[in-house]
Amino acid sequence: QVQLVESGGGSVQAGGSLRLSCAASGYTVSTICMGWFRQAPGKEREGVAGLYTGSKITYYTASVKGRFTISLDNAKNTLYLQMNSLKPEDTAMYYCVAGPRCGLDPSLFGYWGQGTQVTVSS
Repeated sequence: QVQLVESGGGSVQAGGSLRLSCAASGYTVSTICMGWFRQAPGKEREGVAGLYTGSKITYYTASVKGRFTISLDNAKNTLYLQMNSLKPEDTAMYYCVAGPRCGLDPSLFGYWGQGTQVTVSS
């Protein structure tokens, strides 16, 4: 059974930074895709960033390009999301995901963590 456990959320002011972590267990990360989604109150889940675990090729949604960086430490089986220049519109619950295919569509991912809250104040 795949397990994903997020940490690192919190409250920051606009312009600040946070680093989210996702500890993965129950499988070998080198063979699948991992990523981050977020969901703000009253809105649909949105794909934020993803990473092909074998090649380490990354992709981002347009609104976070240049501000967020996704990375993977294979030795620690841990996925990270470094978030800089945070904006109030980044406020959401952030979820770590894993699955056999990459993309920004939430239906591609069968494994989800419990989420970690990020709140950005203006």
